[in-house]
Amino acid sequence: MHHSLEHIRAEIRVVAISQEERAFFVALGARIAQLRKSANITQVQLAEELGVSQQTVNAYEMGHRRMAISALPRLARLLGVSIEELFGEPARTSKRGPTPQLQQKIERLSRLPKSQQKMLLQMLDGMLSQAGR
Repeated sequence: MHHSLEHIRAEIRVVAISQEERAFFVALGARIAQLRKSANITQVQLAEELGVSQQTVNAYEMGHRRMAISALPRLARLLGVSIEELFGEPARTSKRGPTPQLQQKIERLSRLPKSQQKMLLQMLDGMLSQAGR
């Protein structure tokens, strides 16, 4: 198979990423794996949601492959976290939003199976209506 010099140069540019960048993608991959497992999502399920193969998800989690920036908002949504949390940054809390403690509970709730979410929300609705809200 004959590769042109330009093709070989392009491949080298793709491979040549800094150690700092490599470390970032390895850490990102580890966080993705941890968040995915916490949400009880398999690599196959995540792959289907992202429109990639299970091997690609595995490569992301191992830090062997870089994710497209355009996929990050969808990935964060699927894993029930903010983009900041996906990157390992503490989530910013807005002054008008729920308290950090309540926000954490909401995020944990969003990672539960739909049937459990529905049951918990029904219980909450019942308690709030009893409280006269």
